[in-house]
Amino acid sequence: MISSDVINAKIDLVDQNIRLIEELKEQGYESFSKNFRDVQAAKHCLQESIEACLDIGNHIIAEKGFRRGEDYKDIFSVIEEEGIIDAGLSARLQEMAQFRNLLVHQYGRIDTRRLFIIMSKDLTDVEEFIKSILSYIS
Repeated sequence: MISSDVINAKIDLVDQNIRLIEELKEQGYESFSKNFRDVQAAKHCLQESIEACLDIGNHIIAEKGFRRGEDYKDIFSVIEEEGIIDAGLSARLQEMAQFRNLLVHQYGRIDTRRLFIIMSKDLTDVEEFIKSILSYIS
């Protein structure tokens, strides 16, 4: 059985992280890129948000008995196959999962400009995922 408590706790975490990322990006790229603490905070918030989305996907997959994802990217493919998200969102979230792998395994090679672009343009994908999940479980 899908636990709304588990899902809602992850969603709350995503919401908190997105609020902080929104604050950080308000200062603009030049100021942001010069502040080590802000860059590190943004990396962590983004990584944690992506991981929370992956955890939500895994929880639904496990509880519904769907095909297990072969890797992090595939979690979003499974969620798409089951009609929970559309193909376009799935593809964008798979790219986010790849970026999460960079944040975790190649953290010293993260391009600050790319990070800022993701902060500025791609958070709507996370928000769309959350809306789709809430619609699915309600």
